[in-house]
Amino acid sequence: MNDKRDQVCDKRGEECADRKQPNNTMTAQPHLQSNIKKVFAVMSGKGGVGKSVVTSMLAVTMKRRGYNAAILDADITGPSIPKAFGLKRKVTGNENGLLPVVTQLGIQIMSINLLLEHDTDPVIWRGPIMSNTVKQFWTDVIWDNVDYMFIDMPPGTGDIPLTVFQSIRVDGIILVTSPQELVSMIVSKAVKMAEMMKVPLMGIIENMAYFRCPKCHEEHRLFGVSHLEKISKEFKLPVLSRLPIDPILAEACDNGMIEQYSNDWFLPVVSAVEGFH
Repeated sequence: MNDKRDQVCDKRGEECADRKQPNNTMTAQPHLQSNIKKVFAVMSGKGGVGKSVVTSMLAVTMKRRGYNAAILDADITGPSIPKAFGLKRKVTGNENGLLPVVTQLGIQIMSINLLLEHDTDPVIWRGPIMSNTVKQFWTDVIWDNVDYMFIDMPPGTGDIPLTVFQSIRVDGIILVTSPQELVSMIVSKAVKMAEMMKVPLMGIIENMAYFRCPKCHEEHRLFGVSHLEKISKEFKLPVLSRLPIDPILAEACDNGMIEQYSNDWFLPVVSAVEGFH
């Protein structure tokens, strides 16, 4: 595995120093002991499109390419990241702050389920409390030498996405959709929020785009004909990848073994992230 961490920024000291300075009056500083170079939010217009799986695989793929990767799970009411990685340990801390849980590959993860006594306990909180919790994942957690952090956003454009974009200096947004979600109205909401928050929208990933028969290898579009090209043209969004339905990936997530899953489908996305400035 080639170590590409030094390629993330030619001026690592300047970048790290800049990361600790707020770029507007509402941006929160990360923990003083944190070192975070690039941050990308993985967003969807609605739930059920496989956003958390995409977030997890982006971090796994980045780690395999030699970078230090991290996931900030901002989906407070539906945290699925710890399950995909099979995490049973809870978050620890010291007198300086909280320490994220580290996976077998070395990916740093912070999620509400890593703080709850039981991962099945519901989070019955009002919006401001949830938003403040996500903000604390940024300010109170000591993130160690992170080259790429991926934020798993809750679906939609509510309180938490607003808090993330106002409090964290997000470098870019990756929009995840599914064929049945590819309608102008839903995508438009996410695009307009990105524009209002002045965060660059990198492109779109169509998840569950097709199913490839293991016997005949023919592609079957279970959710109908895709409108991806039309949406891409309408909103001037590059298509980063079209991901198939893969039962093996689903099984890996269910069994907490996503780090053992490997495929080339995510390489175009991480290449786009590497080259995004």
